[in-house]
Amino acid sequence: MPHRPPLVLVHGNPGTAAVWGPLLAELGRDDAFTLSPPGFGVPAPDGFEATVDGYREWLVCCLGRFREPVDLVGHSLGGAHVAQAVMARPDLVRSWASDAMGLFAPDYVWHPRAQVWQREGEGEESVREIYGGTLEQRLAVVNGIGMTGHAAEGVAAGMGDGMGRAVLSLLRSAAQPVMADAGRRLELARRRPGLALVAACDEGASAGTPEQHRAAAALAGAEVAELAGVGHWWPVQDPRPAARALTAFWSRLDG
Repeated sequence: MPHRPPLVLVHGNPGTAAVWGPLLAELGRDDAFTLSPPGFGVPAPDGFEATVDGYREWLVCCLGRFREPVDLVGHSLGGAHVAQAVMARPDLVRSWASDAMGLFAPDYVWHPRAQVWQREGEGEESVREIYGGTLEQRLAVVNGIGMTGHAAEGVAAGMGDGMGRAVLSLLRSAAQPVMADAGRRLELARRRPGLALVAACDEGASAGTPEQHRAAAALAGAEVAELAGVGHWWPVQDPRPAARALTAFWSRLDG
């Protein structure tokens, strides 16, 4: 059996490491490392800058602690952190996979809720409604966006004022043209094998349209895997298409 590099997973918003449970069960992996971006399931340390650049540097620092290059996977905003880290430090990964490549397309427009978060006043009111409240209220929010089961319960438990503050800071730092400018450097990601995961039923296209995903993947030299029958929250809804795509991707690298 070939040696397996460490598997490292990075979730997005709203999220905690709980979102990866169904995928890891499908992969049959109990040796993976789940990294929670500061503010998203773990407290942000004093002085941490919850910005596009801050999360890239955080992830690079985490990856630097491994003794060998890793197989890196990111979901939602975690997928954006993954792409940014690979562009900066390809030597830290063997391979990478992201379902958020559309964010880097030159014509990407942030989804309506993100645009609210990027506005002063309105954003603060929105995060109070979404990330505050009782556990029951937060679970209703999580269920409403398509997450259910134990993973949804874990995400709801991790939501709170800290996550709301991180959301505002990160999304405001990512207002266009920041992501489009980052997309101009996607060729740097070609230095390591990549896989763009495209959820076929992501009706809101919150991380980009299928065309934007594919265009950005082409610039990054990444393969494209369409995840049939699943939407944005595929890690919780049905991880099987992604598990098949990832397993095939890694097998080709092992070969």
